[in-house]
Order: sequence, then structure tokens, then C-alpha cells
Amino acid sequence: MSVIVKNLVKIFGEQRAVDSISFEAKKGEVLGFLGPNGAGKSTTMRMIGGFIPPNSGEISVCGINVLEDSLSSRAKIGYLPESNPLYYDMYVKEYLHFVASIHKIKQKKAKIDAVIEMTGLGREQSKLVGTLSKGYKQRVGLAQAMIHDPEVLILDEPTSGLDPNQLAEIRTLIKRLGEEKIVIFSTHIMQEVEALCDRVVIINKGKLVENSNLSDLHSKHQQGGLLQLQTRNNLNTELIDDFDGVQLIEDLGMNKYKLAFTGKSDLRGAFMQHLQINEVQVLEYAPKEVPMEQIFQKLTRS
Repeated sequence: MSVIVKNLVKIFGEQRAVDSISFEAKKGEVLGFLGPNGAGKSTTMRMIGGFIPPNSGEISVCGINVLEDSLSSRAKIGYLPESNPLYYDMYVKEYLHFVASIHKIKQKKAKIDAVIEMTGLGREQSKLVGTLSKGYKQRVGLAQAMIHDPEVLILDEPTSGLDPNQLAEIRTLIKRLGEEKIVIFSTHIMQEVEALCDRVVIINKGKLVENSNLSDLHSKHQQGGLLQLQTRNNLNTELIDDFDGVQLIEDLGMNKYKLAFTGKSDLRGAFMQHLQINEVQVLEYAPKEVPMEQIFQKLTRS
């Protein structure tokens, strides 16, 4: 079970919104689909969902060619768009009953009760959708995407408008869903990428600029590395100058330091040997990863 995108192209007028991108999302993983505003994320998601046709390329959802059998592929997909269109004059439970009827779901009541519980809408189920806060409207949108138990979930900014408590609950839910479904997840919040995603696809101006699992992504962009350490005595600046590759050193106080290194290879081990040779006693050693925000900016700034 997978979603496969091959050489996908979408052109609006003279703008090439999506430019020959290819990637695959598999069952049991949460795929972070990232990019700056206008990169082509939402357009790609709409094409996968069968809502707009590509100019060229192929899309397969659970073995179904989206271009040849859009109706069957849509039945496999639960989609939460960024705009989250809802019927504001319907009650929450009424709206979910309406969506369940469209999907021709049997045992509607059991399904509706299940998604209400999963998305934490219990206290809001008898309210008009239009009276809900933005966070709870997002939950209603997520509930409608899940109600027919799809094999694929496409979630475009699903945590927009949630407070910290709601955010933690929805993150846990998405992570759990990712264990048994294909989840394609778009966000601008890099902490969510770190917390939720197994794999990351990044596009910029319609082009694919990164496609790798999260651990490989950090390793690839580690460069010289980041390091935080504590020494028994003050770190001699001449000792730092003698080591070629220290880009930045920040004195955190109490003989604690944060260092950044330049170079294509990881220099942290060599630096520790340098300290050992010079008889510097290290009390604490903590390698640090390059922040996801920094990697994202590096790949998408032009």
C-alpha cells in the first residue's frame, strides 16, 4: 500500500506550479510534505486527491491510477485541505452524519461516535460548526477526513489554530494513525516535523529539493557539526584558534560552551581528541543536531 507520484507537472498560465516532482509515501510512515508559501504543496495534494488534473505525470493511490479512476482513488483518501471548508449552519454531529452518508457508511452512529472520541469533539458535538473556535473547526475537519476509515490521509496544515494542549493531542493522534495508514502531512512548524514525521519531502518553487528519512536528512546537513560541552576550567581561546574548523563558539557561563564547526565532514570527534591531547578535562559532552529550521532555510532560500 503506497502513494506514488512520478514526474508530476502542473502549469497555471505561464507559471509552472509543480515541476516534475517524484516521491513515494508508504504505509506505516508519516510523510512530511514541506515547502515555503507558493512552493506547490497544496496543488500537489489536490492532484493526489483527484481534485485537479496534472498536465503530465502519474499518480497511483493504493495501486489505483488517479487519472484513470479518480472516483475509486478518492474512496481511499481522507483529505483535510488548508482552507477546511465546513458547513457552518450545521451541528457538528449533524455534519459528520452528512459526510458519513456521502461515503455510504454503514453503522453511521458507531463511526461518528468513534471519530468524535478520537478527535476530542465530545463536548462540542451538539454545537453549530460556525460557533466553534478555529482549533475545534480543525478537529471537525480532521474528523470528516477520518470518518470513512481511509487508507490514505492527506492533511494540509492540520494543526493550524490549535492551542498547546490540543496540539499535543492531535500530534499523538496523527502519530498513531501513521502506524497503520499512509499519512501525508503538510506544515510550516518545524517542531511538528521533528515530532511527527518519519520521512520528509521538501519542494521549492515547484521543484523537489529533498526526499529522505528524517535521520538521513540531519546526517546529510550536519556539515561540521554542533557541540555543547562543559570543561573543568575555562577553555583557552588560543586552544580554539589552533583547531581549524571552529566557526562559532558561544560562552554559556559556568565553563559551558556551544561550538559550531565548518566543513563537509563531522569535526566533533577530532575536536574532542584535540582537547584530550592538550589535557583539557571535559565534564560533559553533548553532540547537537542542526535544527530543522536551518535545514529548511538552506534548501528553500534562493
